[in-house]
Amino acid sequence: MSYRAHRRELKISHKILPLALGVALGLWLGVVAVGLTLWAAWQFVPSLHEPLAAVISQPATPPPAAPARLPAPARLPGAQEQSPEQNQMFDQYQQALRTQQIDDAQRHAEENPRNLSNPRCQFWLQQDRTAPNEKSRANVLEFCR
Repeated sequence: MSYRAHRRELKISHKILPLALGVALGLWLGVVAVGLTLWAAWQFVPSLHEPLAAVISQPATPPPAAPARLPAPARLPGAQEQSPEQNQMFDQYQQALRTQQIDDAQRHAEENPRNLSNPRCQFWLQQDRTAPNEKSRANVLEFCR
């Protein structure tokens, strides 16, 4: 006897109400579960709400009053007279400018249609994408015009 001898009929009912109620109940239970999880995390992990509570509970204090008149400096400070923090900030600014110039040059090299047929340029562009270092950047700038 073949397995096809006892075919069963599949009855499809077109009752939409039980399906809609089941979906609505599932969504509602999902929202309740997510809400309970967030509430439990908030209650049982104090590191989440202690910093926030500390910031909220601090009273807003106005800044101290500035003196009526500050004495004018005799002359503007030069590079030698700047504080170490100012020197460090200036060095960071210069480094950011250099990095931006290099990135602009590399972006120009990638977008230039002439470099699509240059195998050396393509090789160094790929090297710079996968493992960027000073050598790959220098070679991109050298071989890609």
